Amino acid sequence: MSTDSVTLAVDKRGIATVTLNRPGLHNALDDETISMLAATLETLAEDNTVRLVVMTGTGISFSAGHDPEWLRRLAQFPANELNRYAQQIARLLHTLDTLPKPTLAKVQGSAFGLGVAMVACCDIAISVSEALYSLADVKFGQIPALTAPYLIRAIGERPTRRYSITAERFNAGKAKRLGLIHQVVENDELDASVEHMVGQILLNSPAAMRATKHLIGEIGKQEITPQVMQRCIEHSLAVRLSDEGREGMRALIEMRKPGWMD
Repeated sequence: MSTDSVTLAVDKRGIATVTLNRPGLHNALDDETISMLAATLETLAEDNTVRLVVMTGTGISFSAGHDPEWLRRLAQFPANELNRYAQQIARLLHTLDTLPKPTLAKVQGSAFGLGVAMVACCDIAISVSEALYSLADVKFGQIPALTAPYLIRAIGERPTRRYSITAERFNAGKAKRLGLIHQVVENDELDASVEHMVGQILLNSPAAMRATKHLIGEIGKQEITPQVMQRCIEHSLAVRLSDEGREGMRALIEMRKPGWMD
């Protein structure tokens, strides 16, 4: 599957690679690209043959955020059209954040604005060392209202406050220290590093990873109360009694590989 702005490739292992494909515009996003990207992710969410989704871009940038030309046109739109566009962005980020599969950001170049938020929404992020990051909304008289919840969760409130207010650029090393990125590699190491992580994920039960992601999303910011612990028990029992949960325990006892590794 491909369009002018987004491409999708799924290999025989069930690894889906979603690629932003506007290299001449540093993979900046307009309304069409955002809509197509959200629709692609929604399709993958329903595809039981897909084990993992890799997000990346073509060219020297992961994503420069919003397309300036589109923003110029958007500035002439009435409030109802602005609201529709905001809803599109909210849909994209929510879909990526809650995708019921592991997601891996393969950050082959710099990410700004909405591009940073997409990285923050992925479960795992591997970046080349030369990539730069920036939250530059305030430079253009805007605020990161739609991306802030994901950024705060990824790097914390105070760093989000600093970088959203200053709009300064920071490098991949700083992004790793902040928690936005999990691994920083050189350009010629990126493919191998991503493939190593893919191999690690393929060892695991798809259903258990899906349930783990849902559980963490549900309880991540809650206090540890008896009610929260009861929900954790319920999640644990549901997975343990599932087909993959039973298969995993049998494989452990029988000292063999579980069925999902065949």
